[in-house]
Amino acid sequence: MTSAPTRLFDELAKVLSGAAGAAQGLRGEIDSLIASQVDRLVADLELVRREEFDVVREMASQARQETKELKEKVAALEAEIAELKGKKAGKPASGKAAAKKPAAKKKSS
Repeated sequence: MTSAPTRLFDELAKVLSGAAGAAQGLRGEIDSLIASQVDRLVADLELVRREEFDVVREMASQARQETKELKEKVAALEAEIAELKGKKAGKPASGKAAAKKPAAKKKSS
């Protein structure tokens, strides 16, 4: 009588092991299905990945820095031009140069 319950438990263990393996395989399938659905949803919503966002943010930061540097250079050049015009205005004007009016500055925003 001891062999019948042992055999029953052995068979039950085999069935449960097979079921656990099948459940593990099913879990893998479900995980991959969910991942593909999330990827599709992200693509449909036109969302960007974190890496792409970080790259664009760094590019924007560099562009802001370059713009700041260029504004400083333009301001320095405008000051130098104004200084040169001031020195030139101190000299006596002659001919056509005296008739020219200074160009109006564009308003920068």
